[in-house]
Amino acid sequence: MEKIKMTTPLVEMDGDEMTRILWQIIKEELLLPFVDLKTEYYDLGLKNRDRTNDQVTADSAEATKKYGVAVKCATITPNAARVEEYGLKEMWKSPNGTIRAILDGTVFRAPIIVKGIEPYVKTWKKPITLARHAYGDIYKGVEMSVPGPGKVEMVYTDTEGNRESVTVHEFKGPGIVQGVHNLDDSIESFAKSCFQYALDTKQDLWFATKDTISKKYDHHFKDIFQETYEKEYKEKFQEAGITYFYTLIDDAVARVIKSEGGFIWACKNYDGDVMSDLVATAFGSLAMMTSVLVSPHGYYEYEAAHGTVQRHYYKHLKGEETSTNSMATIFAWSGALRKRGELDRLPELVHFADVLEQASIHTIESGKMTKDLALITELKDVTVLNSQDFIREVRAEMEKMLDA
Repeated sequence: MEKIKMTTPLVEMDGDEMTRILWQIIKEELLLPFVDLKTEYYDLGLKNRDRTNDQVTADSAEATKKYGVAVKCATITPNAARVEEYGLKEMWKSPNGTIRAILDGTVFRAPIIVKGIEPYVKTWKKPITLARHAYGDIYKGVEMSVPGPGKVEMVYTDTEGNRESVTVHEFKGPGIVQGVHNLDDSIESFAKSCFQYALDTKQDLWFATKDTISKKYDHHFKDIFQETYEKEYKEKFQEAGITYFYTLIDDAVARVIKSEGGFIWACKNYDGDVMSDLVATAFGSLAMMTSVLVSPHGYYEYEAAHGTVQRHYYKHLKGEETSTNSMATIFAWSGALRKRGELDRLPELVHFADVLEQASIHTIESGKMTKDLALITELKDVTVLNSQDFIREVRAEMEKMLDA
C-alpha cells in the first residue's frame, strides 16, 4: 500500500533507557512501513541533555509551540545516583516540568481499557481521565520548624510598602508551619485546558476542592473555574451535550468509586498526585496509562505515563530477553498522529491512528501480551511475548486491518 502522507511534522522527543529501545522498534515496525513520517527530532536522552546544558529540552518545547503537536519518550529525572552513574555536570530538572512550564499546559492521564485486564473497581466500565493542576500547593511551599513558644504570621507587602498580616498560630511549644501559594493565571490556564479537553474528547468534566474548609484558597479555585465556565464554555458544553460538575473532594471520591467512568476528573496539585496513582493502579497497570499535556494555547504533547523501565534496560544491556509493555508508548504515537491528522484535516492519518490502537488492543485481547499483563489477566491460554515480538504481533494485526 502507498504510505500515508503528512503535511506538518510532529515534534519527536526521544528519551532514555528501555523506552528509548522500544521507541525505535515502534517506529521501525508500526510507523515507517505505513506512514511517510515527518518529525522534527530532539534527543532528550540524559546524555544529550547534559551535553547541551538542558537547552535541548527548552528547544523541543519551543518547537512544539511552532508545530502544535509533540510526541515524547519517557525520560530520566536525575537524582544523586543518576548524576554519578552518567557523570552529569549537575542534577538537571525534570524535562516534563520544563516542557510543562514553557507550554503552560495541564497533564491528562487515562487508562487503556482491554478485555481481560479488569479494573479492581468493578463498576468502572469506561476510562477515567485524571487532570492534575501542575503548579503550586505544597510543591511550591515553604516550611519551617518552630523551635518553641511564639507567634507565626503571614505577611503581604505590596509594591508601595503597605503591609497586611494574619496570624497563622500562637505556638505554646515546638511545632511546624507551612505556607503555600497559587497564581490566578495558572489556575485559569488549568481551567481552560480542562474545559477545552472535555470539548475535544466529548466527556463530562468534574472538579472538586474542599472549599467548605478552605474558604479562600480552595474557594478561589472553585470561583475561577465557575467564572471561566460561565464566560467561555457554558454554551459550547450545552451544544456538545456534556456537563461541568463541581463538588467537594470527599464527595467526588465517593462518586468516582460508584461511577462507571467515562469522564474527566480535574484535581488540584496534591489531590491529582494521589488520585492519578490510585486511578492507574485500580485500572490494573501504570504501563497501560496514557498521558497528554494540553495547553490552552493549542499545543499538545503526548507520552506514556510511566518511566524509563530502568530494570529491564539493565537486563537488555546484559543481552538478556525482556518482556516490556509498550502499549502506553504506542498510544503516545497514535494520539499525536491522530491530533496531527485532525489539525491538518488528514482523515487517512486519523484512521491509521485508530487502527494502530485497535490492533494493539486486539493483540492483547487475543491472548498475546507481555509478562506484566500475563500476571494480572483473567484471560485463559495466554502467550507471553518478549518486547520486540509483542510489537511485531501488533504489526501483523495492523496489516490484516489495513488490508481488509
